Amino acid sequence: METKEAALCRSSRSNRNFQVTIDTGLSGMRLDQFLAQHLPSTSRALIIASIRKGLILVDGVHRKSSYRLKESETLQGSVEGKQEIDVLPEHISFPVLFEDDSLLIISKPPGLVVHPGSGNHHGTLVNGLVHHCRSIADVGDSLRPGIVHRLDKDTSGIMVVAKTENVHRLLVDSFKNHQLHKEYLALVHGVLKEKNGRLVAPIGRHPVQRQKMAIRQTGGKHAASSWQVLEEFNSACSLVKVVIETGRTHQIRVHMAHLGCPVVGDTVYGSGRDNRLFPRQLLHASRLVFRHPVTDAVIDKKAELWPDFTDILKGLGASAVEENE
Repeated sequence: METKEAALCRSSRSNRNFQVTIDTGLSGMRLDQFLAQHLPSTSRALIIASIRKGLILVDGVHRKSSYRLKESETLQGSVEGKQEIDVLPEHISFPVLFEDDSLLIISKPPGLVVHPGSGNHHGTLVNGLVHHCRSIADVGDSLRPGIVHRLDKDTSGIMVVAKTENVHRLLVDSFKNHQLHKEYLALVHGVLKEKNGRLVAPIGRHPVQRQKMAIRQTGGKHAASSWQVLEEFNSACSLVKVVIETGRTHQIRVHMAHLGCPVVGDTVYGSGRDNRLFPRQLLHASRLVFRHPVTDAVIDKKAELWPDFTDILKGLGASAVEENE
């Protein structure tokens, strides 16, 4: 009898149609994880999209990506083909902090959108990444090739980019399972009541303003952030280091605003503050520590503050700007 792996490998060569029965050893595995493991040449984004569209059934029933498989259940369906999109290579300047055959670590400039979107197909980080390394265009989601995690347009700092499909999948899993250490520097309005602390407050979509996130005790996802005050400036603002244990959308911006000290320059979550003197939200991804998905070596990289951020700190009379970079 043909094994499940053979069937999946064979089907991936024929329009990715497949049928496979779950055995005892795979009982309890998530549907999307099973397919990602057994279709290594297919991006998780395409797998999830196919599940959502009902192209993959479990015993004839449409299940969610998070569904836990049971022994003897039969998976049947197909994974849709890669969406063709013309991501044009463009020369976009960004510092490269580390690079090998598997991944790329860069420092994203402020004001740069990470990937193409509605009405914004050029001048993004992705256009620059494809220019830097053409093979990235075939990794992961066609709209966001190579992208493992994102930063807001006005947030600067460190990002890791996958250069192969397998590394992309492994890095996505690392982020999803919170197996990385992520540090940020933020200039916030006001002075925090405590010099350091930890906030655990669930984050979800704002019930009315759908473009915003908010603290949601019901329906929000677990979110945890720790902060340490590095320097205070005449009670007007403070420089803080923030370590995020989870990676929710706008997490630091929402959490700091919840603490009464929104990020300086953030007109969305700090709209009640005077941000006219600041060029952008002063939030910077400063450090990333993780294990290399191929070599297992510990990667510990820092991204220096951008000049607009350091200029603001110098103007406030920061005692040692260099130590904060």
